[in-house]
Amino acid sequence: MRRALWILAVLLSHWRRHKMQFATLLIGLIAATALWSGVQAINQQARNAYDRAAATFGGVRTATLVAPDAATFSQGLFVKLRRAGWPVSPVLEGRVQVNGRSVRLLGIEPVTMPADVGNAPRLGASDLSSFVAPPGQTLVARETLADMQEQEGAAPPISSGAKLPPLRVLPQLVPDVLVVDIGVAQRLLNKPDQVSRLLIGKAKGRPAPLASIVGGQLQRVEPNAETELERLTDSFHLNLTAFGLLSFFVGLFIVNSAVGLAFEQRLPMLRTLRACGASARLVNTVLVIELVALALAAGLIGLVCGYFIAAALLPDVAASLRGLYGAQIPGQLTLRSEWWLAGIGISIAGALVAAATSLIKAIRMPVLATAQPRAWQQRQRRWLILQSLAACAVFAVALLLLHYGQSLIAGFGVLAALMLGAALILPAFLEIILLIGQRWSRGPLALWFWADSRQQLSGLSLALMALLLALAVNVGVSTMVETFSRTFLGWLNGRLAADVYISASDNSQGVAIRNWLKERSDVQAILSGARAEAQVQGQPVELLGLPDHVLYRERWPLLETAPRAWTRLVPGNAAFISEQLSRRLNVRVGDVIEVPAPGGTWELDIVGIYADYGNPKGQLAVNVAALIRHFPQTPQTRIGLIVAKQDIPGLIAALQKQFALDDRSVADQATVKAESIRIFNRTFAVTSALNAFTLGVAGIALLTSLLTLANSRLPQLAPLWAIGLTRPRLAAIELTKTLSVALFTSLLAVPLGLLVAWCLIAIVNVKAFGWRLPFHVFPLQLVELVAVALIASLLAALLPMARLARMQPASLVKVFANER
Repeated sequence: MRRALWILAVLLSHWRRHKMQFATLLIGLIAATALWSGVQAINQQARNAYDRAAATFGGVRTATLVAPDAATFSQGLFVKLRRAGWPVSPVLEGRVQVNGRSVRLLGIEPVTMPADVGNAPRLGASDLSSFVAPPGQTLVARETLADMQEQEGAAPPISSGAKLPPLRVLPQLVPDVLVVDIGVAQRLLNKPDQVSRLLIGKAKGRPAPLASIVGGQLQRVEPNAETELERLTDSFHLNLTAFGLLSFFVGLFIVNSAVGLAFEQRLPMLRTLRACGASARLVNTVLVIELVALALAAGLIGLVCGYFIAAALLPDVAASLRGLYGAQIPGQLTLRSEWWLAGIGISIAGALVAAATSLIKAIRMPVLATAQPRAWQQRQRRWLILQSLAACAVFAVALLLLHYGQSLIAGFGVLAALMLGAALILPAFLEIILLIGQRWSRGPLALWFWADSRQQLSGLSLALMALLLALAVNVGVSTMVETFSRTFLGWLNGRLAADVYISASDNSQGVAIRNWLKERSDVQAILSGARAEAQVQGQPVELLGLPDHVLYRERWPLLETAPRAWTRLVPGNAAFISEQLSRRLNVRVGDVIEVPAPGGTWELDIVGIYADYGNPKGQLAVNVAALIRHFPQTPQTRIGLIVAKQDIPGLIAALQKQFALDDRSVADQATVKAESIRIFNRTFAVTSALNAFTLGVAGIALLTSLLTLANSRLPQLAPLWAIGLTRPRLAAIELTKTLSVALFTSLLAVPLGLLVAWCLIAIVNVKAFGWRLPFHVFPLQLVELVAVALIASLLAALLPMARLARMQPASLVKVFANER
């Protein structure tokens, strides 16, 4: 033990003499841990919210009984099943508006609630009487209470005028949900004696078959291990994880570079320790202990930084998930102990992986070879060939995944293999480019420029790989986002056909508004819409009722149509299908879909496929009159108006005054479009931030490589200084070399980034969302990104070059005094 401590003290003395290397090692570990742990903190927060939502008094974590058409049913069926020995409990669900905010109202029956409905929030015995007895209670999450701008104990009215029972905070409850007694819910939702579903507990015996009690009126839905919301958001979280993993590996490049140079510089020290009797096993064990200790310290700092990164990005992530999927994520970060332990573990594991090559080389290399500063470079050409062969193998894996892969994971696997193969083959490409430059050069200084660049490539290869990956991801993601942005704006113009949109609180108010509007001369057309829910081939589907108007015929974003599609839509036996639903159900134009409806099966001919970007639900668009005939309980509260632009402000003001409508209930097209664009921009704010982080870490990797190579470069530069080149000129030549290889790397990153964009658009988006964007290239954007990469490289090279330009002549003279 004493010998090991002495060896550790000797090894640590290296960092006292090379403080910059020590700083770069810590920066690499901190950056890698911070970005990875920050992304994982965001994902963990979201997963916890999904679990809370899924387990809210049963949810999809519990087996249920529902009507085949997903409509409400009589609570008399609940009574029959209870008498027959079925351990069921009724739930009624709907939506209400409180202070202009739409929330989910959940009515439960706590007495019959099964004890095994998952980790749902539970009511204690002392709270049961307060919840059931008049006036009852409304259970609410603290976040929802704040959003509604209410205080605990208040009894706010809903849009119909009825009052909720007094509010009471239940900490475990998911946001955007109000929980009341089922009798209260039936009154508030105006659904007397109606039930949405029955939760099934564990039966003590074997109850009678379901069909013998209720016939075909109810069907059993088994619990899901994964919720629909989790499936929908998998792609989003996988995207964040991919960014975090990329940043983690870029940070490890910094660690690898710093550790590799430290090993090279400590080789005489290691030779001396071996000569003094220390075994190779003991020396390497102490090296590992030293590395683990540094990784532990850096990991703790990285976790703190990761927490602040996650806290800064969480509001945008929450807005993205709410806008894209309707997922409610708390805006405040709460972390479990597992996150801290995983962060420390990933930091230590990453450091060991980054140092593995150096440790293996130190073990295998002969003792005398360790005294030769060139020993590490003797095997460079062999490693270059092996890397190129490995790159070819990885590209083959990418082709196999592209051809045979059918899942979202396979899509990201193609991306990962593509980028890994490109990173591995980059040194070979740069070697070829520099060799061509050397052969075409004239003059001794030009020959030295290219030859020395080739020699320096081994020390810069990891940093250049990091730059390649970071810039390629920036090019790919920026191209995809810009493509999506332009496509989204065109699609939005098509979907927002009306000039004013109204959402009535109920059908009676909707009728009153329509009658009032018919008397207005400034209203050119009233476009009534409606929405209903159904199950088609086991998939939840939204039915969208479209009015028969020329604006919809001209603007609706159809991708593919049958002849006379709009004419065939009017009678009610045809439908348009959203692109994502057509892919999920494998339905094309000309096929027939059967939709379960209260009056029987509704057969619809598919006469068109349309783009429906950003909607997680599958959608069928039908004639609005036909939708109301087949689903008579559909709320008729959606109204669109065609109004001259100059008349819009006056009409909205009159509507708000006449019917007490707030800004959420009536809005003009410009406001709706601006809100949609704001949500869109905020959705990709996280991606932009992670792009910037990744490119910044790549710049740091290049800086650390140049700083760690600065001293080892003196034997190559001192002879040039001795024959007459000034130190500023030497610094300018070194800067030119660095920018040259950075430029070559950036130019190689552009086609790689476009390939990444194509993979994101044609593979990942299609498998994640079901819709495909057109592929566009934006030359000006590519030029800007290459310029940013060169500026980052310039900033990274300035400090080492400035140190060289100001270096004392004595330092250069000492080179000739050393034995090399």
